[in-house]
Amino acid sequence: MGTTTTSTDAGTTAEPTAPTGPAAKPATRRRTVKRILLGGTLVTVLAAAGGYFWLDATSDPKVLGKAECTAVTPSLTATASGRATAGDQRAVCTTLRALTDAWDRADATGYGEQFTADATYTTYVGTHYQGRQDIADAHRALFGGFVEGTGLADSFLGIRFYGPDTAVVTSRGDTYKGDRPSAADLTKTQTYTLVREGDGHWRIAAFHNTKRQNVMERLSFLWDPATAPEAEK
Repeated sequence: MGTTTTSTDAGTTAEPTAPTGPAAKPATRRRTVKRILLGGTLVTVLAAAGGYFWLDATSDPKVLGKAECTAVTPSLTATASGRATAGDQRAVCTTLRALTDAWDRADATGYGEQFTADATYTTYVGTHYQGRQDIADAHRALFGGFVEGTGLADSFLGIRFYGPDTAVVTSRGDTYKGDRPSAADLTKTQTYTLVREGDGHWRIAAFHNTKRQNVMERLSFLWDPATAPEAEK
């Protein structure tokens, strides 16, 4: 360690100076290593972020469905008791339209009325409701809380009738505020099972909602293309 001298009123004092020569080399090497590690970390973070955004940007599904339920061409399976008709499709779509309308006006009772008395309802977080009253009560709380002021959007993927009294409807869907989202922006995949009840009305007997993990889905298709649905290849 070298010294320098300075003069003050009290006399001359010695002050330490930065090391020079061989003693300075370890400190210089440490600074170099830190800079390399910091640079490597920054590059890794930027590469990971870029990869994530690329996966997200290229993960839109190819099959987006139809904005109108009645525009879907249904699959009609005949059974011993008969086959569904075009009128049955309109009736099923009317029930789903009534469901959306009830949501949009935050009408929990009207929402629940679109389900059978013993319906089941499974949310994308795994919450499982049993029965019309349970579904209505939960949505009364939701309409005043988590989903207050939202609308409900659907894009219909398919309608399958199994005989004249049972229908399975699949859709992409989501809640939203403001402008209605495009079909590609809908983050849930939904399944409705509807039945025709004794009074002639179609009601939802079971509903299941799944959150689409778009980046994970895209990554799995890249990792193993055979896992992709035929329609998405």
